[in-house]
Amino acid sequence: MYYLILKAAISGVIIVLVSEIAKRSPPFGALVASLPLISVMGMMWLWRDTHDPVRMAAHVEATFWYVLPSLPMFLIMPALLRRGAPFWPTLGFGCAVTIGLYFAMIAVGPRLGLKL
Repeated sequence: MYYLILKAAISGVIIVLVSEIAKRSPPFGALVASLPLISVMGMMWLWRDTHDPVRMAAHVEATFWYVLPSLPMFLIMPALLRRGAPFWPTLGFGCAVTIGLYFAMIAVGPRLGLKL
């Protein structure tokens, strides 16, 4: 139980740090947010818990393929915000597009030989 709390606390601290850095410097906050910190931490926790190289390889490869559908959100949101769209609907639309692209990846990926 303490291990789970530790993992949650470390993850939460990273999120808070990113938001605080972004308040002071949006470009640097974006740089820190774009680092695969959560992915790396997830890999470290998974390795610590399993020591299974096959599972780790599958996890890392699937993470790569799932990053791709999330990228358009980072182009859609600034375009909408610059056109005067309100933040919350813009965020909702960006998330909805991402979810749709995730479902597309889940449907199409295996047909392309991807193990997701």
